[in-house]
Amino acid sequence: MRGLVPPDPEGGVSTPSYAVVFMPGRTRKRFPAGCVRVLESREQALAEADAAQRQFAAIVLGPSKSSEGQYLYYLLEWLDEDAPA
Repeated sequence: MRGLVPPDPEGGVSTPSYAVVFMPGRTRKRFPAGCVRVLESREQALAEADAAQRQFAAIVLGPSKSSEGQYLYYLLEWLDEDAPA
């Protein structure tokens, strides 16, 4: 995928995952690993999301290791109907 950091060779293959992302807003397309909580299912991500607490349900790809040594996740899709197009 264009614009994505290659998967971390020590961590195995980056895979799509359901997650809750903690962010001030939803304008970013990549997130530090510390802001992402990977969950088991779509239903769990939607249940644990809380927009008032800036926690948004999403499908993310990762983790990938950046050239600066940071672990990143990339947004594939927001899971709620209020998500920006």
